[in-house]
Order: sequence, then structure tokens, then C-alpha cells
Amino acid sequence: MDDPTDIIPEDGFPFADDGLGPADAGGFERWDDGDRACFDGSAAEGGADDAGDAPAPGSETAARLEREGRRRPSLESAARAFNAEARADEALAAKLERIKQELNAVPALPGVYLWKDKSGQVIYVGKAKQLRARMRQYVNFQDERAKIPLLVDQIDSFDYLVVENEHESLVLEKNLINQHAPFFNADFKDDKSYPFIALTKGDVFPAIKYTREKHRADTKYFGPYTDSRAARDMVDIARRVVPLCAASCADWRGLKRRLEKDPLALLGSDARPCFDAHVGLGPGACCGGITPEEYRTHVKRIERFLSGQHREFTDELTTEMQEAAAELDFERAARIKARIDTIASLTDKQHAVSTRNLDADVVGLFREETVAGVHVFMVREGRIINSNEFVLDRGKDVPDDDLLHMFLLRYYDATTSIPHEVILRDEPEDREAMEAWLTEKLASLHGAKVRINAPQKGEKAELVGMAETNAKHTLMRYKVRTNYDDKRINNALLQLESALALDAPPLRIECFDISTIHGSYTVASMVVFTNGKPDKNQYRRFKIKTPLDEANDFLSMQEVMSRRYAPERMADERFGSKPDLIILDGGKPQLSAALAMFEEMGIDDIALCGLAKRDEELFVPWQDTGPVVLPSGSASLYLVKQVRDEAHRFAITFHRELRGKGMTASILDDVVGMGPVRKKALLKHFKSFRNLKAATLDEIKEARVVPVEVAEELYRVLQQYNRERKDERVVGGEADEAACPPAGEGPAAVTSAVVDAAVEAAVQGAEETREGRQHD
Repeated sequence: MDDPTDIIPEDGFPFADDGLGPADAGGFERWDDGDRACFDGSAAEGGADDAGDAPAPGSETAARLEREGRRRPSLESAARAFNAEARADEALAAKLERIKQELNAVPALPGVYLWKDKSGQVIYVGKAKQLRARMRQYVNFQDERAKIPLLVDQIDSFDYLVVENEHESLVLEKNLINQHAPFFNADFKDDKSYPFIALTKGDVFPAIKYTREKHRADTKYFGPYTDSRAARDMVDIARRVVPLCAASCADWRGLKRRLEKDPLALLGSDARPCFDAHVGLGPGACCGGITPEEYRTHVKRIERFLSGQHREFTDELTTEMQEAAAELDFERAARIKARIDTIASLTDKQHAVSTRNLDADVVGLFREETVAGVHVFMVREGRIINSNEFVLDRGKDVPDDDLLHMFLLRYYDATTSIPHEVILRDEPEDREAMEAWLTEKLASLHGAKVRINAPQKGEKAELVGMAETNAKHTLMRYKVRTNYDDKRINNALLQLESALALDAPPLRIECFDISTIHGSYTVASMVVFTNGKPDKNQYRRFKIKTPLDEANDFLSMQEVMSRRYAPERMADERFGSKPDLIILDGGKPQLSAALAMFEEMGIDDIALCGLAKRDEELFVPWQDTGPVVLPSGSASLYLVKQVRDEAHRFAITFHRELRGKGMTASILDDVVGMGPVRKKALLKHFKSFRNLKAATLDEIKEARVVPVEVAEELYRVLQQYNRERKDERVVGGEADEAACPPAGEGPAAVTSAVVDAAVEAAVQGAEETREGRQHD
């Protein structure tokens, strides 16, 4: 019968040109000679039902797969999978072609676009200066963001809204995101309401309160605060500074009901003062102790205080205190003095970060693969009056500009405290539109505008760095509080099991990396992750013993595989148990080298994959159609990168250590009993290493620098060194006196002198380094 590579099944599924059978079309193993025999027609004798099914139960391949707990996919199942993938690609191409045709009708005007899935649900909202051009970038895959392929795979239709300018598109985008909460738009990780401090401006006597609601049009809100205790404390401090009714006061609620029924009820009020009025926290509105006009002055002062304008407010109180003292109203002056002291104590607790009268929000961002932390410093009058922290549900799968854009929209839509300046690490692409939107929200009576700055140096750049550091700690606290890492690791292991077709989650992962410089000081690292976490007690490092004239990662990888997975090492408890997965840093060539060594060693029960650095692709031996690509931003991709980076760090550290030692080594290091002090003394006595190697044993002993036994060992090492130098000058065959001139003469003298000088310099360098360390 012809070779199976010449056969093409009726369903159109071709075999590979290298003689591989149907398992290579999506299965796990290559065909061997016994399998070909089954396929040629002898399968009936071995027990297989047809030529395309799994190998005979009695065959060696079937026994091996049974031990591994796997079965080889049949030809029909592989063909069905191949055809299903082909049909999916055709369907995607047809869908994109349809959407491209529909995009021809989209105008080239500013607006907002909404991508929808098959169910009609909005999955992404974006804005554009030119709708048609921006939306075409998605379906033409001209957008390099990592989430775009997954987004395009799910979109089925779209809507768009045309606006007059980019500023309007920004506002509309914000409203639509709040309305639809699209999956692919970044959002806060904790979907909860944040605390606010509210003033009920719609009442005759507005009250202050702590709340998590922000929906009343007649109420002014200050915040959000991410620390509820800080918000409650601020309410108490504000009432000590400026007496104001609290919304939780029963007497104030009773007064509110009376005024709603009869606006003139205030004139006939003869009620007793509430407890807050007695202790100075309330102005006595419930008992007629203050007029609505005077009360409005208190409300304005509270607004300035909560906005961080403490300096101007303190000046007003100081003036009032002096007037009260001049009028001999010392009791009132004392109360005002207590309020001033309260503001001063609060200011002392606030961190001064600027010598200027800075009014700004400083935003710091720190991202990991799947999550990000944001920290906002509210700087007013040069002091941090409040800091807020947030965790976002997107990480490195979203560009910095996108992540920052979505956060600024969400944050400044919620807060009423708009600064005159927003300080970031990088300016957003839509800076002008964002500034116009924030200026409109600021609504300054003096026409002040909001600026967005990205300083590269100076005081403001240092503030951004401090905010980024706090953002990192924000993310760390969140991960500890929610046990986020353990959940992500569990998801990562399950995703790797599915993506790499493993029999079980890879609880023990071993990763190898090679580090060298032109074949010199070649080393390999082995890092171990147990249950998704680094197991540093199991880390190992290898010096490559294979002679290399140049860098050869393939031979180096084969040597490491042969040493690590040799029977004696596998039985050594110090190396731990057999891994569930081996990751090789370097991609397909390293994987092929390791597979060849495993085949030679007879190892076929350990899963391997090669990780390509450029696109983070995983090459596996059972898939010839291309690498496995883990979803961007997924927990599995984050774990694989973490394992790879740890292996690289461990390898490069060992390589640098060896290279550093090699650059300061000398022949004298091979002498037993020869320490740094004795080496220095010898060179000082003999003036140079050349004189030392030419000295006789008696001359070395007469120097009385080292003991006799050390002098004899030194002489032996030097004689061996001289013989090796002499042998290097001989080119082929036996040397005679005519062909081999005395030491220090002939063509090799220059090379010998260079070597001697290098040894002497190495000794001197090592001594200087040691003395420098002692001096330090």
C-alpha cells in the first residue's frame, strides 16, 4: 500500500507533508511505524474497528496513552474540528465584510459609537473625531490594543450618535458608559457606592450629612471618599468649625416638616434647643436661634471648608475673633478661637507638598496584568487634604491612555470637587476635550479654566511619583483583602489545563532559561512554581559543560534536560517530584531540542511547551497548525509571564556572578593556602607575575613570604602553568629545540606576555576591590 502521506480523505482533510498522521491535525501524538501498520489495513488484526480510529489495544502506543490517561483522537473527530475551525473563520470573514459595507454609510463627523454583540447588548462605547475612520480601524485590525481581536470576534452590529464637537462626544460617551456598563470599557473593580458629604441646599436650613447616595438635584455633594471613617470624621470637624444642623437630628427633621406645611411656622417657634445647639455643634435653628440669612452664611463657609479653602476661611474667623474681643464679647471670641484651633490642628495633620498655593488633583496609576490601582491626591493650598484610592478591573491588556481616560470620566463625573489643575504621568490624547469638560463642571465665577499637565521633572513630577507609589500599595492592599492572588492562580491553572490540553491543572511547573555571552559562561536556570507560586527551595542552576565556540541554546537546553531528568535526578528527593508542565524560554527551537533529548531518554509522560518572547506564544508538540495564544489580560498569561520572568532573572543573575568571578580570577587562586594577603606580598616581592613564574623553588622559599608547604604547592602550579603555555606554542606534532624557542622568545612571546599581564592585573584588581570593600 502507498505511504499514508499520499492519501487524502474524502472530506478534504489533508495530512502533513512530513508523514504525520491524523493525530497531528489536532491530536496529541505523532504516528509511529506501528500506527501506520494499523492505518494501512492491519488494524483489524490488532483489534481496531477501522483504519482511522485509535491504535489497536495491544499496540505499544495504545499502552503508553493508556498509562498517561489519554486517548488519541480519531481521524473523523480531527477532521470535524478542522472543518469547524474553517467554517468559523469563514463566518468571521463574512461578518467583517458585512460590517465594512455598513460602515460606508457612517459619516466622517465627531460622535460616539457603540459596538453590540449578537444579542444586541452594548459591549463597548467609544468616541471619535471621525466616526467612520475610527470604526474601520477595528474591523481592519489596525488598532494594536490587545483586546481588539476578542472584541471584534464578539461584535455583530453597531450604533452611532453624531455630535457637534469633541467636547460633546466626551460628555455623551460618559453618559452612555454609565447607562450600559459595557464589558470592554474599564470600570471600578468594586462596584459599590462611595461615601459623600452632602449639604441639603433645597431646605430652608440646609443640613450636613454622611451619605452613599448621589442623585438629588437640590443637594450639593463633596467627595467621593474611599475611606468612610475619614468622611464621618470630616463631618464632625466641619460642624465644630462652623455650627450646622445635622440631617440625623430629630429636631431638625421636625422643623423641616413644619416648614414644608407652613413656611411661616418659623416666626412662631418657641421650641427648646436641641442637644447639638447646647454643645455648640448646631446654631439653634430648631428653636429660632438663627435667621435663614445668617444660616446661609454658615452654609457658604462650610462649602469653602469642605472644598479645602482653609486659609481664606481662617482669615475670616480671625477677623471675627478680633472684633468680638474689641467688643468685650470674650465668650464669643473664645468659641471662634476654638474653631481656629480646630482648623489649625487639621492642617497640621495634612501633608504639605508644595510651597506654592497649589490647587490640583494628582493621579497615580499602577497596573498589573489583569487589574490596576489608582490613587488620587487632592491638593488644596499646597496641602493634601484628602486622598482617594480605586481599583480598576482592567490591567496591562488596556493601554495607559485608555485606562486613564475611562477613570477620569468616571471619577470626575462622581465628584463635585473640581481642581484648577489635574497632574498626570502622561497627557491623554483628548486633553483639550477633557479640559473643556472639567472647566464646564468647575463653573468658576472668575472664568478660571482647568488644565491637565504631565510634568517631566520638578515638584509636580515628584508628586506624580508619590501618587504612583501609593497606587501600588492600594493594589497590594486590595489583593490581600480580597484574596485576589489565590483566585487568579486557581483560574490560571485551570485555563492552562484547558489551553494546553493537560490531564490536570499543572500544580508543579518547571521553567528553564539559558544565559550566555557568545558561548562563554553559559548557564541555565530552573525555577519551580508549586500551586502557582514560586517555590524557591526547589530552584536549581546549572553550569553548561558542553564546549561551545559560540552561543548555542539548543545544545545547552539538551544538556540541561539530560541532567535534570536523568533517572538518578528524578529519584533524588532534593529535586522534588515530577513536574506537570515544563516551560522552555525560547519558543519552538528550544522545544524541538528538548523533545529530541526526551525521545533519546525515553521520556514521554511530561508535558512541554516553548514560550516565544515576542508575542507570548506557547508552542506545543501536539499542535502543528500554530502556537497556542493565551487571551491578553488573562490570568493564565499573567502566570506564564511571571514564571518566564523569574527563570530569566535567576539565569542572568547566575551568569553575571560567574562572569564577574572569571574577570577577577588568576592562576594563583588554584594554590591551596594562597589567600589575598599572600598573593599581594608575592607580587610585591617578585615585582611582577612574570618574575614569579620564572622563579625556582629555592627562590620562592628564600622570599619567606609563604610557608614551605605553600611554596612547594605554588611552585608545582607554576610549573604546570609554564608547561601549558609551552604546549600552546607548539603547532602540530612533537616539538624540538629548533621548533620551540625558549620561553619569552619566538612568535608566542607576545601572547604569553599578554596572558601574564592579564593574570597580574586580575590579582591587583581583586586586591583593590577587597581593600575598597574593607574601606567602605
